[in-house]
Amino acid sequence: MYKNRNDMSYRIFVINPGSTSTKLAYFEDEKKLCEENVFHDSSELAGFASAYDQLDFRKQMILGFLNENGIDLHGVDAIVGRGGSTATINSGVYEINDKLLEDTRNKVTGVDHPANLGAPLARELAAEYGGIALMVDGPKVDQFTDEARITGIDGLYRGSSLHVLNLRGTAQLHCRRHGMKYEDSNFIVCHIDGGMSISAHDHGRMVDGTNNALGEGPFTPTRIGALPVQAAVEYFGGSGAMKVGDACTRSAGFVSHFGTSNSDKVHGMVEAGDPKAVRVWNAMLYNICKAIGEMAVVLSGEVDAIICGGGLLRFDDLCDYIKKRCSWIAPVYFYPGEVEHEAMAAGALRVLRGEEKPQVYTGIPVWSGFKD
Repeated sequence: MYKNRNDMSYRIFVINPGSTSTKLAYFEDEKKLCEENVFHDSSELAGFASAYDQLDFRKQMILGFLNENGIDLHGVDAIVGRGGSTATINSGVYEINDKLLEDTRNKVTGVDHPANLGAPLARELAAEYGGIALMVDGPKVDQFTDEARITGIDGLYRGSSLHVLNLRGTAQLHCRRHGMKYEDSNFIVCHIDGGMSISAHDHGRMVDGTNNALGEGPFTPTRIGALPVQAAVEYFGGSGAMKVGDACTRSAGFVSHFGTSNSDKVHGMVEAGDPKAVRVWNAMLYNICKAIGEMAVVLSGEVDAIICGGGLLRFDDLCDYIKKRCSWIAPVYFYPGEVEHEAMAAGALRVLRGEEKPQVYTGIPVWSGFKD
């Protein structure tokens, strides 16, 4: 069992619920001692009317994971849950309080996703085993500039809903490896996977980025990406917001073109020389690079590095394409996969070591409109 530790080390447990799995990790300080991605069969989840109804099901699965891996959480220092559908917040670490749980349960931003279970699961387990319950860089972090919010429709504003945890975590990983300070640097940071976020980071603040879940940025294996508005209205016709929303998150991209979201399958078609697959694959890469160029303009061309993370970096031709198109802007670095668990544990460590004070969630959005 993971019981023995030095007096100066901290024990941290991370809970990261996703749509088809629950990712779990156990740390002592920065060292990850155990990690597992527990998949849930679609038939198991089909009986739940909403993501929140899965709370007890996921908790029992976590308890099974702890038992199978001989992990005794009694006396744990912190339990970190992935953030969900809260009001917009500042970046950083939040202690999970009653208001955060209430807003997550009520889906105040309208998103019904299993990520909403991260905070209540962390709070319940912390009540049973000890330690503080925390949320780190939830998906509703919003640091956009005023210019980034305005659209051509009065009262219709852009907001931040990106892969914040992985974006900031990958940027901070890059800084640690290269002796840089996140707060002193300008980065374009990209999360490239089934969903994508291309973002501009100005001295530690994510000031703009593509909201892929609402139809911005490049199309992806499952998402629609940016479209000409009038053409989209004509295409969808009277289908309504539900079909549009579905296309924004899960039924477009590769799914629309090939009937599958399996990137390995589509890339295999590319390697076999299938003309349509080559055309669509290259168009996706082209749009990724176009979005990177937009973020370079946001930063006035003062870019210290272009930092890319995410699962699709396993394809060498994708990395080569981005480097060829974008290296004139700034050096390009690739960090395949995700660093969400490391970022969550690092946030907890900063609090436990007294380097950062956890913020208080109030439910008041960090931005709710212009006053004049």
